[in-house]
Amino acid sequence: MDTMTPQCIWDLKAQLGEGPVWVAAEQALYFVDIVGSAIHRYVPAIQATTSWQAPRRPGFLVPVADGTFMCGLQDGLHAFDPVIGRFSAQAVVEPDKPGNRINDGYVDPRGRLWFGTMDDGEASPSGALYCVTREGDGTLRIVRQDEGYVVTNGPALSPDGRTLYHNDSHRQSIYAFDVSGDGALANRRVFARLSEGYPDGVVVDSAGCLWVGVWGGGRIERFAPDGQRLAPVMVPARNVTKVAFGGEDYRTVFVTTARKGLDADVLAAQPLTGGLFTFRVDVPGQEQATFPASGVRELGRELHSPA
Repeated sequence: MDTMTPQCIWDLKAQLGEGPVWVAAEQALYFVDIVGSAIHRYVPAIQATTSWQAPRRPGFLVPVADGTFMCGLQDGLHAFDPVIGRFSAQAVVEPDKPGNRINDGYVDPRGRLWFGTMDDGEASPSGALYCVTREGDGTLRIVRQDEGYVVTNGPALSPDGRTLYHNDSHRQSIYAFDVSGDGALANRRVFARLSEGYPDGVVVDSAGCLWVGVWGGGRIERFAPDGQRLAPVMVPARNVTKVAFGGEDYRTVFVTTARKGLDADVLAAQPLTGGLFTFRVDVPGQEQATFPASGVRELGRELHSPA
């Protein structure tokens, strides 16, 4: 039986908690606070917490096979080594769009990194969706797969690897794409729309169901692979940003939330907003893949526009 009642396990009052990712090698959860320019780690077994300050606002971080992380900061992709707390630049993204920043990201089972960019002012459709692969010589190949987004969020793949889901939160829309073996996208269509709140980060469980954090909605929406809306999970925080499946059995759900943009009355009514929450489910999530390690010190980049 599901025990889907979220409990706050870290009342850290994040301004914009985002991007939770489970690292199996450490049995730990990592996530970011974008506005607070911070990276956080939570170890459930001992309830230990660690935080690092980032040099610029982080949109996401994902694990790399060598134990480090790839982190999307405001200006581009950076390596992050939690042992020494050091960031090092890997690739500049969109140098011609200073008003944009990197937002949500995800590594698929083939080791490809997907991430989006967005207008930091949340008004212009200047954002895009990218796919990053590691070349044989260690360089990064960054391909622009789609564009025209105001606020990008939640790239995630179905268990069979044939469908990618991605949001334009500003338009309250969740899109689905067909994915070819080489990572090319086709047949973009609207998978679902939200009417109360905005779709934030997306995660797909092992049964192919979507779990969508709802900004301004105080809940997690869930959709079956055919688009049928399932029962939502209510969270005692107005801005729910994203979930991650973790634990040894991937049946523990972790939920990030945010205080950004909320007035004093809302925060007084929901004082745990900005905290990290958790609950248990029967159907496990998918295991978190890692991005390939470099093997070389300096990484190049190659940018392509969509055909």
